[in-house]
Amino acid sequence: MGKLVRMMSGDGSVVVCALDSTDIVSRIEQIHQPSAVVTAALGRLSTAASMIGFSLKGENDTLTLRLDGNGPAGRIIAVSDANGCVKSCADNYIVEIPLNEAGKLDVRGAVGTDGYLSVIKDLGLKEPYIGQTPIVSGEIAEDITNYYAVSEQTPTVCGLGVLVNPDLSVRAAGGFLVQLLPFAEDACIDKLEENLKTLPPVSSMIEQGLSPREICERLLDGFSPELLEEASPVYHCGCSEERARKTLKSLPVEQLEEICAEDHGAEIVCHFCENRYQFDEAALRYLIDEKKQQAKAVKPEDQTEDA
Repeated sequence: MGKLVRMMSGDGSVVVCALDSTDIVSRIEQIHQPSAVVTAALGRLSTAASMIGFSLKGENDTLTLRLDGNGPAGRIIAVSDANGCVKSCADNYIVEIPLNEAGKLDVRGAVGTDGYLSVIKDLGLKEPYIGQTPIVSGEIAEDITNYYAVSEQTPTVCGLGVLVNPDLSVRAAGGFLVQLLPFAEDACIDKLEENLKTLPPVSSMIEQGLSPREICERLLDGFSPELLEEASPVYHCGCSEERARKTLKSLPVEQLEEICAEDHGAEIVCHFCENRYQFDEAALRYLIDEKKQQAKAVKPEDQTEDA
């Protein structure tokens, strides 16, 4: 499981969150078996979603990050709950492109930059909150930083990193979020910038064995940091046979009858965990009869008029 820590400066002007997501991203690689660059992209987005989702207040609140950059990986999505537990998926898991100019996995090339980052918060209200900003980097961390600056007017620095072994397993993954509160003074900002300049890449710190708490303390060096919260998020998908059944039930009766006639059954595959749910023809016929009975129950009685 992952390890997530949130800390605050002693004067309350800076809040920092750090996450060791190595286990989470390893699970992503095991489930989806993507190419290395897609593992890096999904890992970065999932790490960001977990940290942002952890700030949600309601037990049933969820956060979705969606990147539509028109790159070869297609759309990539990460969904988190208020405990930081996360799940993710991509349109295309196998993308083979050269390393970037720095000799690293070209996440920007896989994700693309012709599109938007969408942040969707379902807080149990009538409509979810949706914020959307253009992709400015495709490296994901910079896009998260830009989203906060543009949509939430919150000065934020995001760091994300994933190291992938030659055998495609995950060596290290993690991230951090630094956010300034409105009353932060210039001296505070200067000190924070100094700390950020000397900070190694987050994936390197995780690889070297630094804990999320130690990363937060390095970011808040000189700020008398105080621990706020800790959590152990995991990769979690809440799919079930009943949810798959509801998906089928949402289809029109005509489409269900067509599936029965042509395929004599149906298979629902979860995008997030690759679980497969099988429904034979009898189960589909039961759904069809159920939908027809429900339609009759709500249909107004026929009325006739005297000639």
